[in-house]
Amino acid sequence: MAAQFGRRLRKGAATTAVTAVAMAALTASQAPALLGSERHSAGGSQPANDTPIDGGSPYHTDLPPLNSPGKPGTSPDLPGAKGPAEAGLPATVLAAYKKAESALASSNPGCNLPWELLAAIGKVESGQARGGAVDTEGTTLRPILGPQLNGKGFARITDTDDGAYDGDTTHDRAVGPMQFIPSTWANWRSDGNGDGEMNPNNIYDAALAAGRYLCAGGRDLSVQADLDRAILGYNHSREYLRTVLSWFEYYKKGTHEVPDGTGVLPVGTGTDGDDDVPKDTGKDKDRPRDGGKGHREGKGEGAPGASPAEEENSPRRSPGPVPPKTGGHGEGGTPTPGPGDPDQPAPAARVTGLERAAARELRAVAGEEFTERPRARARDAAGTPVAGVRVQYEIRGETGARFPDKAVRATVVTGSDGTSLAPKLLAGEKAGQFTVRATVVGRDLRSADFTATVEAAPAPDPRADALARTSDEPLKADTDSAFADPVEVGATYEGKSAAGVPVTAAMLTSDSDQPVENDKGPYFKDQNGRTVRTLEALTTDANGLLKLPKIFTDDHTGTFLLRLTTADGTSLDIELTVEEPAPPAQ
Repeated sequence: MAAQFGRRLRKGAATTAVTAVAMAALTASQAPALLGSERHSAGGSQPANDTPIDGGSPYHTDLPPLNSPGKPGTSPDLPGAKGPAEAGLPATVLAAYKKAESALASSNPGCNLPWELLAAIGKVESGQARGGAVDTEGTTLRPILGPQLNGKGFARITDTDDGAYDGDTTHDRAVGPMQFIPSTWANWRSDGNGDGEMNPNNIYDAALAAGRYLCAGGRDLSVQADLDRAILGYNHSREYLRTVLSWFEYYKKGTHEVPDGTGVLPVGTGTDGDDDVPKDTGKDKDRPRDGGKGHREGKGEGAPGASPAEEENSPRRSPGPVPPKTGGHGEGGTPTPGPGDPDQPAPAARVTGLERAAARELRAVAGEEFTERPRARARDAAGTPVAGVRVQYEIRGETGARFPDKAVRATVVTGSDGTSLAPKLLAGEKAGQFTVRATVVGRDLRSADFTATVEAAPAPDPRADALARTSDEPLKADTDSAFADPVEVGATYEGKSAAGVPVTAAMLTSDSDQPVENDKGPYFKDQNGRTVRTLEALTTDANGLLKLPKIFTDDHTGTFLLRLTTADGTSLDIELTVEEPAPPAQ
């Protein structure tokens, strides 16, 4: 992240900032847990297990304006515009956030990821990709790099990508509009725009990767505790949490699209150098020992240069925690009644139990996706379906089956018909049975269980993409005799020996596309000694080799064609030469 500073840290925020930047980066293999306390990293050369996504890099702390986004034409910031300048999101950046939301709604509906959360994180991490400075494909016009994570005021993370993403071959840096450190990107990298590439400097790719991370571990972002955990996983600072939540709430009240490159830049963001060079280099005894790199300060918390006392009394000092969301949307899009609805109790309080709304037994082949998914319906005492109920689906068993992003739990809100559909379910590689249990979150009620069976994947049909003789010696024989050397061939598939491959051997009249079995020349004998010129059900051995039965000749001379063909059409033509016997020596 670019460490540009408009003023000093507010007194009381310094400790949080120093703690936040001293954390080491999240290994990509796990989703973060909510930290009970903010801890200092002991340092080290590799990311620690509890390191945040951005490696503890600095971030922008500008806060939203006090006024909410207004109606078109009413903004005091931009007269005649669609709304306040801060509510304007660059077109490509906004499209990337919404595309990521749509993708996660399909692959992990229980997460309930709102695009406004990605926008809030993108605002704090990079100022919406430096005000939307991206090309038509969504790639930043120049790299957005955080400071070198060399242990000087930050976590110490030595290079993990040979400088491929951050251009630094000694230490890692946070990269791109969503500020992934390379080791974290290696796990969560995504192709958000379908161009076949996964680039942390591309807003589509980075937004989808960030969304997948926020949804990891079966989190339901409509639940405040899960939302807080997800944000804290990005940066382990409570101040960071409050800043992101303030922008999240601001964007939910309304945004508008602005052209790329015209978005509002955070205070102190320069345009003439690397992001990791602070513009404020004045000596100040109150500046924290990390150089103030824990936060990017802006106009949100008061005027530049405000004293700690003035800031402490400022009404814009810091946004407070956001109350838990009481609403949500299920498959039918029905909002959950909140505590402000005096005539109707909360949905979960009305539910008396769950029932299966889909087949009880589900089946899939190992490694493949289940074609059917668990679906449960919530009903009240009168048997009426209840909308807006949070239903948790949990995988119980050891076959390796998982929901998206390797989750074993997922929460989905019931729609208007009272049903919730579990996310896509992928069978593991192990055959066997497991149970998917659906329960009402926060209630001890009757569950709905689904039995799922994973069947072993059938052994692939033996295949060969090449046949070849094991000898280069010409095959010659006299009339009314037999070939002295047996014909042996080897079958391979993708360069490896192919065992058990069915092969047909046939004596043919020509090598045309529609050859006919020859009625003269070389032949085989069946078990009864009869002449046959086609043999079926031949099979390569464990080493991919096939030795043909003895080949006999009649009284016809010439060059004859023996064709070997596999079941999938791979073939080999072999020439057989029959000559008159040499005259006896005088």
